[in-house]
Amino acid sequence: MIRKVKGGYRLLSRKGKNLGTFPTRAKAEKRERQVKRFAKPKR
Repeated sequence: MIRKVKGGYRLLSRKGKNLGTFPTRAKAEKRERQVKRFAKPKR
């Protein structure tokens, strides 16, 4: 989940843990895709 904060955009896990703060929404979305791909590797 991406939230707008004072310093840019923050990527949060489902449980609310901070996964990083990014200057632009595009960078936050890119990182979100990386995290999702890593969380569910191919079998």
